Amino acid sequence: MTGNWLRRIIMLAACASVALLAGCGSSVESALAPSRFISFGDAFSDVGNLGVNNKYTVNDGSVNNWTQQLAASYGLSIAPSRSGGLGYAQGNARITITPDAAGSTATKTVTQQIDAFLASNTLQPNDVVLINGGISDIVAEWEAMTAGTETQAQMTANVTQAAKDLGAQVQRLVNAGAQHVVLVGTYDLSVSPWAAAIGQPRLNSLLSKTTVNFNNALLLSVVNLGANVLYVDAAFYFNIVTAAPAGYAPLGTTGNSPTPAPVCTSVDPGPGIGIGANQVNSSLCTTSTLLPGVDYTTYLFADPLYFAPSAQRLFGTSAFTKVSQRW
Repeated sequence: MTGNWLRRIIMLAACASVALLAGCGSSVESALAPSRFISFGDAFSDVGNLGVNNKYTVNDGSVNNWTQQLAASYGLSIAPSRSGGLGYAQGNARITITPDAAGSTATKTVTQQIDAFLASNTLQPNDVVLINGGISDIVAEWEAMTAGTETQAQMTANVTQAAKDLGAQVQRLVNAGAQHVVLVGTYDLSVSPWAAAIGQPRLNSLLSKTTVNFNNALLLSVVNLGANVLYVDAAFYFNIVTAAPAGYAPLGTTGNSPTPAPVCTSVDPGPGIGIGANQVNSSLCTTSTLLPGVDYTTYLFADPLYFAPSAQRLFGTSAFTKVSQRW
């Protein structure tokens, strides 16, 4: 209860002082005409840095990532940095710490992604910068806690520091000239198939609290950046969607409510998405590796952590509404 009240207080304070959060936008038609979309983050925003058909969703050839949906709403596109584009986000990327959530040192952190962009690019007045983080850091710290290599208190402290580090990167982008930054924290991981598989109410409650702690610390770290930063609340959005998926066409209740399930069957024998070996990894998922006899467009989740195409597009459309109201 305390966490919920703190979250409300932070949101109200931010709205009152800098019009930062999603609910603070006006209904005025957008005057912004973006010249480029640039993205940094983890698997949630990865547009194909493992490969064009290796996004963390069902790789069906559609616009299946929220960043691409948002860009498409303005008539633009966003391509992976591996092919010369401006989509720098990488699956399993943590904010400042290496290795990544799956133990790889090859993945660029969010900080390193920004390093790479700023080393050869200059931010322009009509650029829109999209940045997310938190999922990989929470997964990595949670796995360490449940493995007994760190305490719950250490996990909480590390997650809070990760949020502050993400806020510092947002400040860095603003200092570098970013005038339109769309910031996304983490959705509530306790509503994921990963949490459902844990199946322990006490641990699920702790996972939800950990998510809230991350997002609260992130909000506090950017509360003075409202002139240039819009916070799009993934936790709020997906809490509503997971509670009543049938209200968000084409989603339905099958596979989503009351217990979420991934629609992909692409099991990864390796570390995959950071939750252990032999788990479904949607970066390997195509329309040939789905649950038999189902309509995957009605599913929320592609794998135990990441969203299927319809959910990605819905969030991208919601983000477009927030951006067009804000700027």
